[in-house]
Amino acid sequence: MSRIALALIAAAALTASGGSIAGEIYKWTDEDGNLHYMDRPTGQPSEQRLAFNFTSTDNAAVRDRVQARHEHEAARQESRAAAAERQQSEAETLAQNERRHQQCQMYRSRLQNFLRSRRLYQEDDAGERTYLDDDQILEAREKVQDMITETCS
Repeated sequence: MSRIALALIAAAALTASGGSIAGEIYKWTDEDGNLHYMDRPTGQPSEQRLAFNFTSTDNAAVRDRVQARHEHEAARQESRAAAAERQQSEAETLAQNERRHQQCQMYRSRLQNFLRSRRLYQEDDAGERTYLDDDQILEAREKVQDMITETCS
């Protein structure tokens, strides 16, 4: 391992031990070039005293930050869900409008067919044609006109 990695590991271990830190850490290098860390002086010529400043963690502040992060994430998820719901609603509205438009076109085409045709008929369940008389044709035209008024407006 590199010296920096060893130094970081040692510093992390010393920091994690919390109560065992007496406030002074000593670093020294042996004849092979290996770094060593101790909590009391060794008298080695390469020894250096390291100063660490640390404060204890404010648990309430940490809890508040975690809670704020959770609330922010929940609000973000709600916002995403609301946006997805709006998109779904808009897509449904567009589809419904398209269906209405197609129905409107179909009813208008049917009315044009009723106005142009000389003889109108209906097919029964057996597929037989039954021709409409004048009153039935007027009734069918009115019915289609009502459907156009209802659908196309």
